[in-house]
Amino acid sequence: MLTNFDKELLNLIQTRLPLESRPFAIVAKLLEVDENTVIERLSWLKDHGYIRRFGAFFDSTYLGYVSTLAAAKVCPEQMTEVAQAVNAYAGVTHNYERDGEYNLWFTLLTANQLEQDQILAAIGSLPGVEALISLPAIEKYKVSVAFNL
Repeated sequence: MLTNFDKELLNLIQTRLPLESRPFAIVAKLLEVDENTVIERLSWLKDHGYIRRFGAFFDSTYLGYVSTLAAAKVCPEQMTEVAQAVNAYAGVTHNYERDGEYNLWFTLLTANQLEQDQILAAIGSLPGVEALISLPAIEKYKVSVAFNL
């Protein structure tokens, strides 16, 4: 169960986490506690599944990277092996199984188009992959999501 302090902490770090060498010390001051309390609570919240990921989002296109959403048609008997092979690529940020003809979807971020093409070709040639399509974004929209707890 989330405490009122947990809710305040989560609300604050979603939108106001400072870009400082010790951001949790500043958060602690705002919440009128010590830095160690903030770090311990965040660790507890992560360990108990309230926080899945904690990190920054960067504009990958601005930094020179290319990305795509890919969909694969995978034989169900080989889904686990294919999903594990896809996950082995450092540039895969999401990978999930879906119902439908194309049943494995993942996003891939690479340093350039050649690297992306090579990785997609390798994945497309894996045993059990019957087809693979790449669906690069034509236009990007960034929706800011913050959960008010």
